[in-house]
Amino acid sequence: MAQCRAQAMLFLLPELPSPRVDALLAQARREGLIAHAARAQGGRWRLSLLGERSACAAFARTLAAEPLPCAEEDEFLPLASRALDPSDRAVDFDGVSIGDGAFAVVAGPCAIEGEEQLLAAARAVREAGAAALRGGAFKPRTSPYSFPGLGRAGLELLARARAATGLPTVTEVVDPADVDAVAQHASVLQVGARNMQNYRLLEAVGRAARPVLLKRGLGARLDELLHAAERVLAAGNPNVLLCERGVRSFETATRCTLDLGGVAWLKRRSRLPVLVDPSHAAGDRALVPPLALAAAACGADGLLVEVHPAPERARCDGEQSLACEDFARLMERLRAVLAALGRTLASAPPLPAAARSRV
Repeated sequence: MAQCRAQAMLFLLPELPSPRVDALLAQARREGLIAHAARAQGGRWRLSLLGERSACAAFARTLAAEPLPCAEEDEFLPLASRALDPSDRAVDFDGVSIGDGAFAVVAGPCAIEGEEQLLAAARAVREAGAAALRGGAFKPRTSPYSFPGLGRAGLELLARARAATGLPTVTEVVDPADVDAVAQHASVLQVGARNMQNYRLLEAVGRAARPVLLKRGLGARLDELLHAAERVLAAGNPNVLLCERGVRSFETATRCTLDLGGVAWLKRRSRLPVLVDPSHAAGDRALVPPLALAAAACGADGLLVEVHPAPERARCDGEQSLACEDFARLMERLRAVLAALGRTLASAPPLPAAARSRV
């Protein structure tokens, strides 16, 4: 598909026994196509294909059913949208589920600076009610002189924090060559805003066995975010989380403009879970709590929040990081908002027995 423009096609097949549909899917995949089938009304099947135009056309000739009007690749999202399956998709990882109705909070430091800092943050966010721990080992910074993260040493610390607290972990991967190493240490692979349209990276995480948290680019439209998600899904990874983190606009009072209308649009258009990152949108810790509460009210599936034991000494984004006690207060207010909406917080996995006396 790298040398020939891909095409997505949708077919409505007559009522067929499941073994026959399975055989068609197997045939399509042997021909190099990505193929998926779902039940439609009246017992019919909706079959979606993604692949090179010539391969799609050749396979179409083997089908007895007439195709529906086929949308072009840039209009039809067979995997990321609700076109084939209108149900919400939950993404499960290491004892946590996001997208099943409960509201999941992922919290922790922007950058992993050392073991003491990371463990203090991890224990604090777990005690306050977070379901998972975030922490950056690789940090793509605007300035080449800014702290770039601890790299693979940071991954080792992240693994230790998970062992000590039982919290699943989310961390960013910035290079396709690092995907396997990050996947060995983290529960979820994050693709940051700067890499939302890094197609080689998207395809690499699409081949990984870990869920992917995909952040919206600084200047990306919502449909571009969904197409980036489609690329991960088309590479074979069904577990994708979308993240609204704010976009650049003419407004300079905040670091970015948080698009909560976009969250509602994504929830209607896509079946993928949607998280909100109020920390990067605000750029100011005082604005993080109200934006976080608004995200819950507008239907998001969870939050990605930066928390640091000593924000004033943080080596990365300290001005937008909540202190541990402020995060605990936010979680109490969040519980009240969720209760008014008939929702609950997603729970963290049980604490490991060996760590119960230390947390």
